[in-house]
Amino acid sequence: MRTAVNAAANETLQKGIAEFYDESSGIWENVWGDHMHHGFYEPDSSVSLSDHRSAQIRMIEEALRFASISDDPPRQIVDVGCGIGGSSRYLARKYGARCQGITLSPVQAQRAQALAAAQGLGDKVSFQVADALDQPFQDGQFDLVWSMESGEHMPDKTKFVNELARVAAPGGTIIIVTWCHRDLSPSEESLRPEEKELLNKICNAFYLPAWCSTTDYVKLLESLSLQDIKAADWSENVAPFWPAVIKSALTWKGITSLLRSGWKTIKGALAMPLMIEGYKKGLIKFAIITCRKPVS
Repeated sequence: MRTAVNAAANETLQKGIAEFYDESSGIWENVWGDHMHHGFYEPDSSVSLSDHRSAQIRMIEEALRFASISDDPPRQIVDVGCGIGGSSRYLARKYGARCQGITLSPVQAQRAQALAAAQGLGDKVSFQVADALDQPFQDGQFDLVWSMESGEHMPDKTKFVNELARVAAPGGTIIIVTWCHRDLSPSEESLRPEEKELLNKICNAFYLPAWCSTTDYVKLLESLSLQDIKAADWSENVAPFWPAVIKSALTWKGITSLLRSGWKTIKGALAMPLMIEGYKKGLIKFAIITCRKPVS
């Protein structure tokens, strides 16, 4: 009975995620461009709105640097939760690699493919609608498994990490960049009630399941005997991002786009100050976790 309830809940969640991104991706692209993720900034830096797109590219480059990817450039890449394919196209172009992206949103997959064709990458990059918890790929297929801000949407983190490890080639690298809640202290069994309440409001707006901590991810990777596990808190480096998103939403272009989009997108926009509150209180952490799959 519990399994059936969980399956139904997951199906509802996935439908909500797909519809949310079907509805909102066009607005995001219109204002922010190809990359549907945070930018990476130097702490305490003041940036103009025009610099935010380059900060999103910096996020990709910093993630690659953190994982020491330049030592051995990948040839086969999977972009898990690919959005409109910004990371896929960037990585394919950077490495001359073949990249496959998956998303729950049919609108995103179609737009990602159209952008790839328009940029002359149709033979290098492909996109499809698929579930990250049940990926349509063979074992050991990819040198680089890339998940940029998709882990927070996964209802079963254990299954998510298992799938990332399954499709990684021996010696391949896994990069997870995701929203987490703060690590618990040794004396704590759970977050405080007011912290749970804030996260629940954000979950409701952005179609997120229960949150986990960076330490939870590290333990999952350790349980699979993955190697070179590293994690870092980049919360300070993304601090200017949500204020910039709110600022862009309050422009005439942003407001008119929101009003045309639909309730799911408007609800997400209204929750953006909650993200800022979560970061300021040290409750929300922007984490990168990387590792390698053993060669044998």
